Amino acid sequence: MKQVVQNYKSGELAVLDVPVPGCKPGGVLVRTSYSLISTGTELMKVSEAGMSMVGKARSRPDQVAKVMQSVATNGLPATYRKVMGKLDSYTPLGYSLCGVVEQVGAGVDDVKVGDLVACAGNEHALHAEVNWVPRNLYARVPEGLAPRHAAFGTVGAIALQGVRQGGPQLGEVALVIGLGLIGQLVVQLLAAAGVRVVGADPDPARCALAEGLGAVACGDPGSAVVENAVAELTDGHGVDQVYLAAGGDSNQPVELAARLCRDRGRVVDIGKCRLDLPWNAYYEKELDVRFSRSYGPGRYDPEYELEGRDYPIGYVRWTERRNLACFLDLAARGRVDVEPLVSHVADFADAVETYRSLEEGGLKAVAVLFRYPEAAAETEKPVVAVPEVPRVSRGSAAKPAVRAGSPVRLAFVGAGNYATSMLLPHLADREGVELSAVVTTTALSAANARHKFGFARATTDLDAVLGDDAVDAVFVVTRHSSHAELTRKALLAGKAVFVEKPLALSGDELAGVLAAVEESGNDRLQVGFNRRFSPLLREAKERFGARTGPASLRYLVNAGRLEHGSWYLRQNSEGSRFAGEGGHFVDTASWLLDADPVSVYAVATPGNEDLQVVLGYPDGSTATIGYVTTGAPGFPKETLDLVGDGKVLRLDDFVRASVHGKKRWVSSRLPKARDKGQNAELAAFVRAVRTGGPMPVPLESLVATTAATLAVRTALAGGVPVTLAGTP
Repeated sequence: MKQVVQNYKSGELAVLDVPVPGCKPGGVLVRTSYSLISTGTELMKVSEAGMSMVGKARSRPDQVAKVMQSVATNGLPATYRKVMGKLDSYTPLGYSLCGVVEQVGAGVDDVKVGDLVACAGNEHALHAEVNWVPRNLYARVPEGLAPRHAAFGTVGAIALQGVRQGGPQLGEVALVIGLGLIGQLVVQLLAAAGVRVVGADPDPARCALAEGLGAVACGDPGSAVVENAVAELTDGHGVDQVYLAAGGDSNQPVELAARLCRDRGRVVDIGKCRLDLPWNAYYEKELDVRFSRSYGPGRYDPEYELEGRDYPIGYVRWTERRNLACFLDLAARGRVDVEPLVSHVADFADAVETYRSLEEGGLKAVAVLFRYPEAAAETEKPVVAVPEVPRVSRGSAAKPAVRAGSPVRLAFVGAGNYATSMLLPHLADREGVELSAVVTTTALSAANARHKFGFARATTDLDAVLGDDAVDAVFVVTRHSSHAELTRKALLAGKAVFVEKPLALSGDELAGVLAAVEESGNDRLQVGFNRRFSPLLREAKERFGARTGPASLRYLVNAGRLEHGSWYLRQNSEGSRFAGEGGHFVDTASWLLDADPVSVYAVATPGNEDLQVVLGYPDGSTATIGYVTTGAPGFPKETLDLVGDGKVLRLDDFVRASVHGKKRWVSSRLPKARDKGQNAELAAFVRAVRTGGPMPVPLESLVATTAATLAVRTALAGGVPVTLAGTP
């Protein structure tokens, strides 16, 4: 088998052919699927190995002390031979992986051959194709948790043990200093425990990532952002706990902890940072300084780790194995999301190049995974099911049409910024439309919408509006996490429904909407995919004409950075930014290509900030959507090119369009404003409600677009194209 090793004397990294370990009693033989590079601990070892002998000595004074003791006891020549022999040997790397049980040793009865397990230990969970792992250093992976996510088990257990040492309680405020891999996990674990978290790190990208994963605010340790956030959240008292997850030689983390911690607060050291405690600061506040020892109780105890002797749960509730299992359970239930932390997935064969790229700074990463040959083979053909759209007869529960001469009566659920700026201005004065009711969760926002747009009534009672026979259609314009459920309720109430994107944030939510269609017989649904209604884009498509062969489409979305506090950052509850916005661009591409996608592939930069999504279509056409947040603010937000049959269609941010072919067409003049189709879309929806005719976009297309958008997450997780089952 192959294994990653390093010579500590020369610094050489290599992938060696070594014998497969034997399966000893009390453990299992595991064939690795994914192993995780600890970009902190492992890179520190790799960096130290490249130092001179003097540099090595300076970096490890603890080992120098042992050498000096050996000299005093055994003499210089014997000590020299011993030290040089140890340095000039290959040592392993790695301590966190996921794999499949290949053989079970005597005395093991809690797993069987073929089970998926997560493994820990810097002697047993190595970057190697096969490892022998003792009983207390593995845990079975829960159903539904992807192997690449289970590979985070060890670092997750380290973060979890650190949080346990802090003893957080509901409603407390914590500061996490250092937002690397461990710090990002600590942020999520604290947020899951009901703690409000402030993060500190000099890297703006890591700060943005932590905010997206649950932190209230993050900033540079030396900036006013962190201190102001702490002051605001704690009424000036200081945080209840500080978690030191930083490394390096600076004493700034320890000093910052003292400054921002409350009287008698707790400071927990998880990482390996400098700890020159400023005595006065820590004494005056009587701060409780605690250390977190790796994965938890049992660590460094050979009877526990090697001989499998567990600690009684009544005396030691959370051992390192129980911490490992607990973290896997949290990840499986979605309480912790490790996917945004995956910066890069490398084939195991490229291990040496990957380490070098990390060390030299060419690859900047929070977490890097090695994918082994067995895992690559297993993930070749992932499939995402597209739910079948129920067949609905026209004798449905929904009102087929509005009585002649009567206005179309609309109710709005939600009256936020998008509703009041992009939808209601087009409806307020539209002939034949009556704004019947507006429903919001707060009384004042409902009253403001009523005053501004002339709603007949304002209320916070959703059920009363859905039960009102005088309401013909309901607009759902709320936060993303509520779209599917509110749409389902409105369909069951027999209303025509206009829901802003996204229709759903998960496959289960999408299936729930379609179940409501089937149960009610009501398929009167429109999702706010407005770009296909843009007059400029529609004219450009008409000028482009019909196609006879496959086409290529490129769609660049210069989305830009999110503002601090944006609810788009709440990925755990509101879904990712692309899950919320991406449907717009998938729908536009599918409309231009006259088909629904059959495959999805996606890659991303660290933290999933910039995405490249490639859609495949039945006739061989492809659409590449570049969704980027790191571009220049002054560059147009949306540019699009469609190429096929010797023709090119170009759209520049809904301001200008052109078609190049046998004849050249360029839009005649610049419009006064970008028309992205909202007005025409609303007109088409109102017309369909009034006449009982087909909805502007077929339900099959809405479902296919939503399924493709959701499949981007699956494609990112697997690193291979995803097939959309059920598409033509």
